[in-house]
Amino acid sequence: MSRTDLVEAWNGPGRADGALTAVRPAHNALHESSKLTAFEHWYFDAALDNGYTVVGFLTKRRPEDLPRSRPWVEIILYGPDGSRRQIAQKYPARDCSFSTEQCDVTVGQNSAHVDLGDELPTYTVHFAEEDVVIDLEFANEIAPWMPGQGETHFGNGEIFGWCVGAPRAAVTGRLSIGARRWEVTGTGYADHNWGAGDMRKVIDRWHWGRLYVADYSLLYAVVLTQEGYGSHQIAPVMVADGADVILSTGEAVLTEGPLLFDADAGREYPTWISLSIPGRLELRLDVRTVLHGHDLLGDIPVVGSKALRPLMKRIVGQPGYFRFESDFRLAVTRDDGRVDERTGTTLHELVALR
Repeated sequence: MSRTDLVEAWNGPGRADGALTAVRPAHNALHESSKLTAFEHWYFDAALDNGYTVVGFLTKRRPEDLPRSRPWVEIILYGPDGSRRQIAQKYPARDCSFSTEQCDVTVGQNSAHVDLGDELPTYTVHFAEEDVVIDLEFANEIAPWMPGQGETHFGNGEIFGWCVGAPRAAVTGRLSIGARRWEVTGTGYADHNWGAGDMRKVIDRWHWGRLYVADYSLLYAVVLTQEGYGSHQIAPVMVADGADVILSTGEAVLTEGPLLFDADAGREYPTWISLSIPGRLELRLDVRTVLHGHDLLGDIPVVGSKALRPLMKRIVGQPGYFRFESDFRLAVTRDDGRVDERTGTTLHELVALR
């Protein structure tokens, strides 16, 4: 089954970018919409030299939030000892601002701002909740990127957009947790999602991740739609050699390995995934550790209660979130036929909405 009204974003030829879109500052700004189902967030993360990985969201509205929900901020800290700490706080709209011209976002006392500079942008981010303060600069090492024109249209006015403001960035700044303070450096990433519609009716699940080695950077976001939307696989992939993007395509095919049950998420996850573009790219990720498994059904007000959960599982399934640490094997085939192979460890995610 296919849907003729599902339109991907590629510049062509086919499901690829023969020429990259020149990302403008407004692409990474608020996409103003009067639709009650409009959603939008800005995301930043950094792997730091003190062993911490920090994640920050600045959100105007999540896809699963009720209409006119308050904006919110979320901080996630992964410690060098394997610990995870998560902080979320909502704010009144009067304490928030979102520019339509460039990345300039404020949610309470938390913010992200871009300095466009002469060549590549730099993002300054500030997160301060409870006893955690994060002040970091993300200096781009690769220009901002989007798959094609950035938006996938599913029909019926449903849209999902993706702009990667910092595909790879050199990070410097400070991290404070209570009385502990560090001057830090690291490698970072920043992106921005927006859209409209009830994504729980459109999307079955998506895989998202990236990896960095000395020369190559790779990003992917594989979205699998529900049967009513053709069980379609949308698979944008970007590969850069140094600062140069050498591959921007949606022609990758995702394969999932054998499943294993996770009690925290209440559902199964694939023990490995692979992405393949014959003659261009082969990537395999073997899950080493489930860093975070989460039952998303429990996040839904009222219906996520213990009393109603068995009924809701029969109706909507078992939505879950996973963040994995995995070993990767990457093979990139260059235009001259040379195959570059790289290995390492990286983080990636799975969100299953059914």
